[in-house]
Amino acid sequence: QVQLVESGGGLVQAGGSLRLSCAAASGRAFSSYAMGWFRQAPGKEREFVSAISGSGRVTYYADSVKNRFTISRDNAKNTVYLQMDSLKPEDTAVYYCAAGSVTGRVKNLYDDWGQGTQVTVSS
Repeated sequence: QVQLVESGGGLVQAGGSLRLSCAAASGRAFSSYAMGWFRQAPGKEREFVSAISGSGRVTYYADSVKNRFTISRDNAKNTVYLQMDSLKPEDTAVYYCAAGSVTGRVKNLYDDWGQGTQVTVSS
């Protein structure tokens, strides 16, 4: 099991940027975990945003965030990041990081979840 704590959310104007961080604590090497970012807007299902393999060499993005968001990780710091640029009001949601054994877009691949951080983009 891994404990995950997100940070970096907040209120930003459309077109602005935020960087989310997710710090992990576990008895296993952080590099053994695939990491994902998901988001959930009010009244909507939790949806995939981005994922990164344990080595960082493989990344996936939802079409809605491609070319605007960048996922990265620092295994020495046990942290995964989500750089969000050109933010839009429709990006408003609670953002969750998640850890699993397989890199992918499906929620069920991930076993451990953080508590989430709110991102609000004003128009």
